[in-house]
Amino acid sequence: MRKVSIADRVLLLLAVLLASYQVVVGIEGLPSIAITSFTLGFGALLIAGLLIFILGFEAMDNQYVAVVSTIIPLSLSAGLIAEYFPQFTIVYIIFACIAFVLVLLTRFFTSPRIATITLVGVHGIAGLLILVLPLWLAARGSASPGFILVGIAGGLIGAYGLILSFLRMDHPLIAQEITIRIFPPLMLVVTAAFVAGFAF
Repeated sequence: MRKVSIADRVLLLLAVLLASYQVVVGIEGLPSIAITSFTLGFGALLIAGLLIFILGFEAMDNQYVAVVSTIIPLSLSAGLIAEYFPQFTIVYIIFACIAFVLVLLTRFFTSPRIATITLVGVHGIAGLLILVLPLWLAARGSASPGFILVGIAGGLIGAYGLILSFLRMDHPLIAQEITIRIFPPLMLVVTAAFVAGFAF
């Protein structure tokens, strides 16, 4: 697998610093559940970035990194639900907890194929919410136009997650070398879009 270059480390470090900034600054004026969910999501993004920065791209195949990365879309989507659709908060948090447990169990106690299919399903549902909700909310005037950046970030990270999942199932949509190479700049762009989108 490709080694982490100095340029890769710089991009990953910038992404980690942005995620750290968001964790420290937070998002004010929201329900406590939404704030907790967003903080957890950016915290998981921070940890995932640090692990890859320290351990290299080999960490992307690590079982624990795969589990930690699941927290990102589940937490961010839960935050969006809690902020804009509070009546569905409890139901969605129950779903998120069950989904996380399923990813955890299948990752360590089933075949790689079942684990990957479960991961794709969970990331797909949560990622679709992160993509669609900000676009829809901005279009109907319930959120500022800049909030669209959150949806764009969600779409990018969701698409990359699917590409990575197909790669793990030995049915690559893109060559492994390209998939790995685009990760550091993509992580920086996604993190910056999330931070900027939530700032509006």
